Amino acid sequence: MLNELNKDIHMRLEKAVLEVFSNYDFHKASIRDIADKAGVSFTTIYKHYGSKERLVFAFVDVWMGKLTDRIVDHLQGIEDLKEKLRKVFWLQLDYYERHPGLGRIVFMTLPMKTWMADETFAQPRMMNLMITVLRQGQEEGILTSDVRAGTLLDFLMGFVQRSFFMWILRGQKESLVEQANAMFEMVWRGMVNPQKK
Repeated sequence: MLNELNKDIHMRLEKAVLEVFSNYDFHKASIRDIADKAGVSFTTIYKHYGSKERLVFAFVDVWMGKLTDRIVDHLQGIEDLKEKLRKVFWLQLDYYERHPGLGRIVFMTLPMKTWMADETFAQPRMMNLMITVLRQGQEEGILTSDVRAGTLLDFLMGFVQRSFFMWILRGQKESLVEQANAMFEMVWRGMVNPQKK
């Protein structure tokens, strides 16, 4: 859908979607709000997306794709499992610190039940990459095999999400990544095979 729009309209919509959905309650925001902010007709937006949900999900998918690209790029050449996971953890915190509007949308604005029903929620490229790394760690006996790799991923992602929530709640006074290494060590201790500790 986004590819069908010219670059100028795409950029104006992206900015408007980010502003509206990161600052307002999802249920109160409307396509008209986006149209007004972007200077794009309601008809154009509705023709391409059909609903505000599809509109925001399309942009979230693009933004999450950029995070995935960054993770893939930064993992090149890292062989050590712990360092791979440390890098993934740091990159996520850094990305949401640099793009707090996206973090607000993903973690605070989107109604989860609605987003989970949409294909963009799965983020298969990112999730498959992370699950593969975690399964490899379990197969090598480095990570606990007492739970599924998906549960380890939930644990890691839950820490990122909660850290972002509290960073926003505390007024973004400190850098989100400032304590990333210390926080990652806590996460790592919760994931590592007890025999490896």
